Amino acid sequence: MSATDIDYSQSIATLLRTETAVAHEEAEHSQGAGWLTRGELDREEYIRFVMMLYHVYETLEQGLDQHAAHPVLAPTYNPTLFARTQSLSADIAYLLDTPESSWRSHPLHIELISNPPQSFVDYTARLTYLIDHEPAALLAHAYVRYLGDLSGGQFIKRRVAKAYGLEDGAGLSFYDFKQLGGTASGTIGDMKKIKEWYREGMNKGAGDDVALKRLILDEAQVAFQLNTGLFTTLRAPKGAQLTGPTPAALGDPVTPTESSGTWSPAPADVPAKSESGGFAFGSVAAFLLAIAISQLVMVLGGFSGVKAFEAVMHRLTSAFSA
Repeated sequence: MSATDIDYSQSIATLLRTETAVAHEEAEHSQGAGWLTRGELDREEYIRFVMMLYHVYETLEQGLDQHAAHPVLAPTYNPTLFARTQSLSADIAYLLDTPESSWRSHPLHIELISNPPQSFVDYTARLTYLIDHEPAALLAHAYVRYLGDLSGGQFIKRRVAKAYGLEDGAGLSFYDFKQLGGTASGTIGDMKKIKEWYREGMNKGAGDDVALKRLILDEAQVAFQLNTGLFTTLRAPKGAQLTGPTPAALGDPVTPTESSGTWSPAPADVPAKSESGGFAFGSVAAFLLAIAISQLVMVLGGFSGVKAFEAVMHRLTSAFSA
């Protein structure tokens, strides 16, 4: 859908959910995203990815703190609920079995900082640019990351826990959210409430300003592009599966029927360099497993009942037919 065909009378939350659906699909079909969400990354590579996320969130959240009173950002500014920087730091320290005060001097981090992937550089540079020149657009990046953490991130948490022996919860605090307005750990239902609260805040911040909605929507496309770039930096694990992508933990997932046309990514403008026949499953057991996983992902994305079932069957019949 071209920019001239977009109905900007819709709320920014609706625009972001529907108009970034194709970008969301691009991200989930990244090979690196598949390795991550299936829990296949080598442990060291997973830690390296979390280190990159640490620096992304550190930059983003410093910007949100700096512009906390900005009228576009203020309605969704809630660091007690959303801030991930500290939890990422704690997780890295646990995974490296080192004090939190010293993990930055670990050889794995030194290697990352000494020879950073260009996609990683582009991401943090873009955030820094927005902090200095267009802080309202930070809402798009916060949306892509935080709502992704609340949705697909919860699926990834379970895969990561099993893959790296973290079933007791240690090393997984990045994926944990408290209840809205409370201190107890949030359930899936609580996370749905948080997402609803966040959408309402975005709508309040953007209001009916068409130019502002366009700015935020365009920047959300950039945010997806930058996150997809991070996935491309991931190194192939031993015994990697080359097919079968799983939804990436980005943005506000929608059912496949809500996808909106062809996406052409907006220029990043950073100051740095710059996806009808029989089922092709091997067995009935694999088919049933796919249904279960698809249903779980839809529930995590906020869909339930008939809508979730229809979405699951749509995805299965389109994605798994020969």
